[in-house]
Amino acid sequence: MTEKILPGNLESYWLANNELPLFPKLNENIEVDVLVVGAGLTGITAAYLLSKSGKSVAVIEGSKILHGTTGFTTAKVTTQHGHVYQQLINTFNEEKAKLYYEAQVDALNFVERTVSDLDIKCDFEKVPAYIYADTEDGVDTVTKEMDAYQKLGIGPATLTEQTELPYQVKKALRLDNQGQFHPVKYAKALVDHSVQNGVHFFEETRAKDLLSDNIVKTVDGHKIKAKKILVCSHYPFNDENGLYFTRLEPHRSYVIAAPAEKSSPKGMYINVEQPTRSIRSALGSDGKRYILLGGEGHVTGRQEGDTTAKYETLAAYGREKFNFQWYNYRWSAQDLETLDKVPYIGVMTSDKPDVLVATGYRKWGMTNSVVAAQIMVDNVLGKENRFAEFFAPTRSKMKKEDITKFTKANASVAKEFVKGKTEKVDLQLEDLKVGTGDIVKVEGKKVGAYKDENGKVYLVKPVCTHMGCDVAFNNAESSWDCPCHGSRFNYKGEVLEGPAFEPLKRLN
Repeated sequence: MTEKILPGNLESYWLANNELPLFPKLNENIEVDVLVVGAGLTGITAAYLLSKSGKSVAVIEGSKILHGTTGFTTAKVTTQHGHVYQQLINTFNEEKAKLYYEAQVDALNFVERTVSDLDIKCDFEKVPAYIYADTEDGVDTVTKEMDAYQKLGIGPATLTEQTELPYQVKKALRLDNQGQFHPVKYAKALVDHSVQNGVHFFEETRAKDLLSDNIVKTVDGHKIKAKKILVCSHYPFNDENGLYFTRLEPHRSYVIAAPAEKSSPKGMYINVEQPTRSIRSALGSDGKRYILLGGEGHVTGRQEGDTTAKYETLAAYGREKFNFQWYNYRWSAQDLETLDKVPYIGVMTSDKPDVLVATGYRKWGMTNSVVAAQIMVDNVLGKENRFAEFFAPTRSKMKKEDITKFTKANASVAKEFVKGKTEKVDLQLEDLKVGTGDIVKVEGKKVGAYKDENGKVYLVKPVCTHMGCDVAFNNAESSWDCPCHGSRFNYKGEVLEGPAFEPLKRLN
């Protein structure tokens, strides 16, 4: 029954009915003051800020602008990032936890001010944010987070049992004066202003290598020389001996959207237990309110069973709690989590001071993207930034718990690698159902196969081109996902997300 109420095609609510500008593919070697790699909200915000500096700026995007994580977010512009502040106090100390909070406040204020200054029609509105508990253990988590708020001066905040959700919760922590908006409309306005100020954007231009003398080489072989390089590609295209692929864990999460038949709950909501449920309303282009339900997250490529079930579970939840009978949109996103839950922003490695990176937002990219853009732009312009040291990717002395997590994460990757190389495959090509993909046996060898709705078969070598892990098929999105470091490929083997930049080998 749930299957019938879900839309057949994947489509982000934010990208539907929104025409984005088209930009050319880079077809020559160029030289600029600043090269921005990645045209999501981080790269676009950085380009916008730099466009007023008088420096020459180019932005390259491996696919289309805003078709990465930014176009598939839930777009909460908030300083409430789940129950993170007690964790930050435990991992660092109160002073550094407060720095994280103050950085997010500055980012929220920047978005609100920019919307006003540029008169951006992006449905920006001030709403409260809630974390809430459904269990007694959850109540304890919420209460401890309130204690952290009081220590750090976060507010105005209240503990309450009253929300605008259509069901009762045991306890909620409400934080007032937060924001939400339409991320694509907002980012598009920044792009327009950047172009007017002389910034050059290039689409379908994927970075491949960082050569000496600050030269970035694209997959097509063109070279871009820059004084400063800002790597805003979500997953760094260049590792630069920073071992980022060992320090970032990729997660996928799922979202569905349905029209609110009656009054919609004001505010943004996320529970503290597992499975996580994220809830917010949004104003549609048709003037109606939509409810966005998110959750069902898992480490990329490591989900047992058919990933389509993730959407079905969310749909069932929406039917139970909101009485939704159908859904207009469904989509998913990929996020990266660092060892200590703080993004890596700043100089990528100590020996390359002109190469900066921003990654690891842990699903809270609407404010962290602004934090990142401001830190990187201040670096370019030679300005001090009081948050730079805290977010620096080169921050040293991992705590004992971080080292433990680091070891476990890498052990898990190794396990997935070995598993992929050793597990037996019994499925035959003729057994593959229409519209699905899987690892099958062809002439005694393991082959990645996808059969489209017309019965056409696409065969690939099911080995990630990043570090050789075996990929798994994601039926919900018709993609090949790597369980080791999160690279993703479409059913034809073409790169969707890095760190891989070479496609899977086609076998037919």
